[in-house]
Amino acid sequence: MAFVLHHPETEQIYTRMLVNHYELAYYGVQNWETEEEAKAHLEAEPAFLDRDGKVSWFVLEVSEHQMKIFNVKLKNDPQNLLYLRGGVASVQRETVIE
Repeated sequence: MAFVLHHPETEQIYTRMLVNHYELAYYGVQNWETEEEAKAHLEAEPAFLDRDGKVSWFVLEVSEHQMKIFNVKLKNDPQNLLYLRGGVASVQRETVIE
């Protein structure tokens, strides 16, 4: 099992640029092996706080299979945002306004 961060209002899963065990950069789902590790990261990052200073994301346990599906859906593209709605993963392309 793996632990990821999930936003309850938007249902977005936290993604970012990562480095694999071959030291190659890729865009994927940040995950932790333990719930405690995930919570520590959640509480240490100001980006996960709402306007009132409260944590606005929560830790969600997912299977290794789900993790693989999440990363395949992202297609290594940082403009793709991942959502988990009703147990179904979907990707939406981020709109960039120039």
